Amino acid sequence: MPVEGPVPASLFTVVAAATVFTVMLELGLRIVAQEYAWAWRHLRQLVKGLFAVLVAVPAMAVVATQAFDLPRAALVGIVLMALSPGAPVSLRRSLDAGGEASFAPLLQIAVAALAIVSMPLSIAALNEYYGGHAVIAPRDLARQVFFAQFLPLALGVFVRRLLPQLATRLEEGLSRVSSWLLLALVALAIFNYWPVVVGAGPRAALCVVVVTVLALAVGHALGGPDGRTRTAVAIASAARNPGLALVVATVNKAPPPVISAVLAYLVISAITVLPYVAWRRRSAPPSA
Repeated sequence: MPVEGPVPASLFTVVAAATVFTVMLELGLRIVAQEYAWAWRHLRQLVKGLFAVLVAVPAMAVVATQAFDLPRAALVGIVLMALSPGAPVSLRRSLDAGGEASFAPLLQIAVAALAIVSMPLSIAALNEYYGGHAVIAPRDLARQVFFAQFLPLALGVFVRRLLPQLATRLEEGLSRVSSWLLLALVALAIFNYWPVVVGAGPRAALCVVVVTVLALAVGHALGGPDGRTRTAVAIASAARNPGLALVVATVNKAPPPVISAVLAYLVISAITVLPYVAWRRRSAPPSA
């Protein structure tokens, strides 16, 4: 992250990496393969969720950025975030808000895996539309997805399968640790990059809010009829992956204003999602 704040970017990166790894490891410890038969029997619902996350949100972002007539750097940063699905912490947020526990992890894994293909294709299409020259190799995306998500998730699943008693003991402690790390990361992101958010300008900030609200609405609509799958798809649609966006920006030597737009999107979108998460948590059934 070349954009510096009061906290050095290198320290923020370490905290973010530790948080993501801990969260995904703890979620892996929760996964019991037998529980996902329900999800496999509802593949149509999964496909609708994938459409919302991978197709609908990027399309809405392109339309919204054009409607707000944003500067080029803000437009590129916002669209780049919209193209970057599968935020690791979205799975934890979805489950905490009452997302279907047999559906949300499968959706997360499918989104993360498909991002390796969908992002290069989307970037190529947008190059034609905007007259750009951005490129990204699937191997660069695969490396980020593997180390940030699949490795800790698989490690947790491995421990759960071979050492279930140990997994049960670890899960409670890791849940507390990951919760504190998430709170610390959110607070640190707001503190560190709030000047970036302000610097993005009111039009760019409002555009991010609009895209996030539309993502929640489309995900909620396509996630039904079960309220718990609605929650899972809505949060997966709204939560975009800054790690993937920054990989693309770094590979293409994007100027600092584009990086600033990505970071502004991260903070503004995270705040915008909070009321929906609170609403879904209150309306979730006790068994969720």
